[in-house]
Amino acid sequence: MWFRKNPPKREEHTLFDLILQYKKSGDFVHFHNPQTPQPYWISYFGSLIDVEILHRDILPYLNRTALTSIKDVKKILPFEDVLITSERQIIEDALLRGSVLIQLHEKDAACALVRAEMKKSREVTIPEEEYSVVGPKEAFVESITTNLNLVRTRLPISELQIREYTIGSLSKTKVAVLYIEGIANEENINTVCQRLENLEFYQILDSSFISQLIEDNGNSLFPQLIDTERPDRVAGVLAEGSVVIIVDGSSHALIGPISIMELFNAFEDYYINWQMASAFRLIRVLAVSFSILVTPIYVAVLTYHYQLIPKDLMVTLVSSRRTIPLPPFLEAVILELTIELLREAGARLPTKVGQTIGIVGGIVIGTAAVDAGLTSNVLLIIVALAALASFTTPVYRMGNTIRLLRFPFLLMAELWGLLGIAIAFLFLMNHLLRLTSLGRPYLEPIYPPRMKDLKDAIIRLPFSLQSNRPHFLQPQDQKRFLKNKASEVKDIDE
Repeated sequence: MWFRKNPPKREEHTLFDLILQYKKSGDFVHFHNPQTPQPYWISYFGSLIDVEILHRDILPYLNRTALTSIKDVKKILPFEDVLITSERQIIEDALLRGSVLIQLHEKDAACALVRAEMKKSREVTIPEEEYSVVGPKEAFVESITTNLNLVRTRLPISELQIREYTIGSLSKTKVAVLYIEGIANEENINTVCQRLENLEFYQILDSSFISQLIEDNGNSLFPQLIDTERPDRVAGVLAEGSVVIIVDGSSHALIGPISIMELFNAFEDYYINWQMASAFRLIRVLAVSFSILVTPIYVAVLTYHYQLIPKDLMVTLVSSRRTIPLPPFLEAVILELTIELLREAGARLPTKVGQTIGIVGGIVIGTAAVDAGLTSNVLLIIVALAALASFTTPVYRMGNTIRLLRFPFLLMAELWGLLGIAIAFLFLMNHLLRLTSLGRPYLEPIYPPRMKDLKDAIIRLPFSLQSNRPHFLQPQDQKRFLKNKASEVKDIDE
């Protein structure tokens, strides 16, 4: 059998070939100016560069100066980062990032690259999803440079470290990993960095892509990383020992590792006194439990355990369901789906129209359903309260999880009543016990129990009693501050 021992060498593409390839695109400019003391060729993508920089800081200097070599470009232009290179990959990346390519002759291998990218980003605005009455009113934007600046200004220390990556074979998205050296656990840092380095994906358009790709369990409904739009929250968790991921083009940063209790904590809790913050956290936990369980319990009790209903309440329930042709399960499912339809319609429509649809649609449909005898007014109130309670979670992704959890609990309540709800709860707890966030227990400090971390979990004790950082993060430096110093009260004359 004949075979070729030495395959032919792959033909190397020159810079001229690269320019010919880019000229197929309508926004690529390849221009020759022979009317100068030293003729030159200039190439760039018109959609990526700032034309003002080109005509103000590049062309005037090239047009009035005689160049003897390509290195002279670095001397005459008012830029510190002019790059002289002949490496194809560097040239290709620079052109696609908004640089201007300068050659003395069209087929030269060496060229000068000048950064002139167009920077278009919106101004820093107030947070929309995590708005708070008390505290800073700044939110992340889509520019990674601006976002890093917002964090750096809050943590002006040399220990704040940033590792940058480029991810996405097509999008070439910049991703930054932030942590404080000497506080963040090395294992957490290495876990995040290793997972980012091992990513092989064609495009990263938002931080949610990263979250789905590096989470411990991608099939879980529960978020294992917190996404936030608040720079103050990012600065706060970095000081605790967390690791933060910021993605170019995304207005949300990712925080990890996390525990489930952090999903019920708003960062505004730290801007008010500890008694009010603790009360609000308890309200959120109770509201989420109410949102998941109240409708399934209604179905279970009316279907299997009506003996548990007090006589006075039974009269009300019987009168409200006297003309209802549907069983409680179908009645509850229809109402839950109606609430979800109204919520989705309100979210997808423009703001003013969406608010009108949500309010007017809910009133009209609810009233019409009760008048038509399709649902009872008692269940309508219960479903509306359950939907309202699901909005109390500060983390948007957790709110979506609560919305979906109601349906399997409803199904189990229809099949086996309260026993079915107990079985569904056991399955849920089994899943949460096995779930981790970057390798850390998801249910901490409840399981494994850590009494010290309970100081800032369901309740928030005063700052003076929280001298240690969260234990589940395993920070290198456990101490936030010296407890004895914090509790000292000096005399007025001192």
